[in-house]
Amino acid sequence: MELSVVKIEKPEPINFILGQSHFIKTVEDVHEALVNAVPGIKFGLAFCEASGACLIRHTGTDESMKALAIQNAQAISAGHSFILFLGEGFYPINVLKAVQNVTEVVRIFCATANPTEVIIAQTDLGRGILGVIDGFASKGVEDEEGIAWRKGLLRRFGYKLG
Repeated sequence: MELSVVKIEKPEPINFILGQSHFIKTVEDVHEALVNAVPGIKFGLAFCEASGACLIRHTGTDESMKALAIQNAQAISAGHSFILFLGEGFYPINVLKAVQNVTEVVRIFCATANPTEVIIAQTDLGRGILGVIDGFASKGVEDEEGIAWRKGLLRRFGYKLG
């Protein structure tokens, strides 16, 4: 078995969701879940088929996000993995439950805009995702100023009232 790390390539403000599913139907069902959750959403989705032709299946409503998803899926190339890039101004918090509720989805590895690395294992059979490095290591514990900053940020974005 060989271990490797794949860096997710994307523009800084772009959010993505990396997950695993179990069936080719994932492509159409995730697409439907997204457009039903957020009308007008811009996204690109790529799914690594794990049997048969073993193609990267793809869909989306934004060509640049779709190209980004395909590029990163090719780099990951792990069976039954999918990567979903959200256009600028769209966030995982608005679609994550819809994606998780798709019956084929079995796991979400991360939903983030942070720099991310995917830890890959490769055997004679194929490739699989062991986990992700999502962002940076902790640098300490928040103090009162940090608490105030966090609460202010959530209210500024409208996630909390008052």
